[in-house]
Amino acid sequence: MIKVTILLCETLSLFELGCATELFALPRPEFKDWYQTKTVTLGRQTLQGLGNTAFQCPAVEQLPATHLLVIPSFPVDVERIDPLLASEVRRHYDQGGRIISFCSGSFLLAALGLLNQRTAITHWRYAEQFKQRFPHITYRDDSLYWYDGRIGCSAGSAAAIDLGIAVIRDDFGYEYANAVARRLVLPAHRDGGQSQFVQKPLAPVNAALAKVLDWAVKHSGSGLTVEQMAAKANMTRRTLDRHFIRHFNMTPHQWLCERKLEVARQLLETTHLSVEQIAGRAGFDNAVTLRHNFNKYLSVSPTKYRQTFQSSQQPF
Repeated sequence: MIKVTILLCETLSLFELGCATELFALPRPEFKDWYQTKTVTLGRQTLQGLGNTAFQCPAVEQLPATHLLVIPSFPVDVERIDPLLASEVRRHYDQGGRIISFCSGSFLLAALGLLNQRTAITHWRYAEQFKQRFPHITYRDDSLYWYDGRIGCSAGSAAAIDLGIAVIRDDFGYEYANAVARRLVLPAHRDGGQSQFVQKPLAPVNAALAKVLDWAVKHSGSGLTVEQMAAKANMTRRTLDRHFIRHFNMTPHQWLCERKLEVARQLLETTHLSVEQIAGRAGFDNAVTLRHNFNKYLSVSPTKYRQTFQSSQQPF
C-alpha cells in the first residue's frame, strides 16, 4: 500500500486540490492495490480558498509517515517559508520520501533547495519570476511536467493531471494509468510542451502531418520506419524532421521509438509473450534492439519491467 499525503499550504488553488484528490484520494475498488491518502495542513485547520471560500481539514504538527507528498499549490509571492512547513517537507525528503508539486508549488520546492541540480517547471505566466528568483535552477519552458522518481513538478493547472498520471504509471503500470485516465476522460499520456499554451501564436500542425501521425500510431507495430512516415506525408526526411522539431520538439525517430515502447510496455504488463515476440509486435528489429531502447529511455530491462508491473495487474 503506497501512502500519500496531500499537504495544503497558504491560500488554496481549488482546481489543483481537486486534481490531487481525484488522482490520489478517490477510492478505486476495481484495483487490487491503490493509494492510501490523507489531506492535512500544518498548524492551522482552516485555509482560505479562491472565490470567498474556506477549507477545513485535519491540522497536524508533523507530517504522517508517507511515501508520496503532494503539494497542490503555493503562493508565488511568499519568500519567507514557515519554519514548520520547511522542516517537515525537508524531513520527509531526507527520509527518502517522494514529492510532487502542481503549478506554483514548485516555488516551495525551489525555496527549500529541493530543485537544486534538478529541472524545474511551473506555469508559463510565472516562468520569468521563477527564473529571476532562482537563477541557479535549470528551468524548462518546453515541458508539461518533469519527474525523476523522487521530485516532480508540473506546468499549468491541467498539467497536474499529466504529472499525476505519470506517477501512477510508474507506481502501478500502464493498465492502472490508462484506467484512471479513462475515468478522467483524458489520454493516458499527453506529448508536447507548455509552449503550445502561451500567448505567442504557433503554427498549427498541417493536415498532412496530422494524418501521418494517426497512420503511424496504427502501424507502429509493423516495423514502421521514419522513411515510410516521410513518404506517407509526401515529404523528404529532412522536411519531416524539421516539422517534428518545430511542432513537438523531438525528432520523428524519437517520437516513433516512444510509440513502439508504449506498445512493448503494455504487452509486457498484459501478456506472457517472450521478449523476442514482444519486440516483433512492437515494431523493433529484435529483442536486442528492444532491450537497448528500454535501457536508454526507461533505465530498466524489459524483464525487470515485467517483474515490477505484471504481478500487480488484475482484470478490471
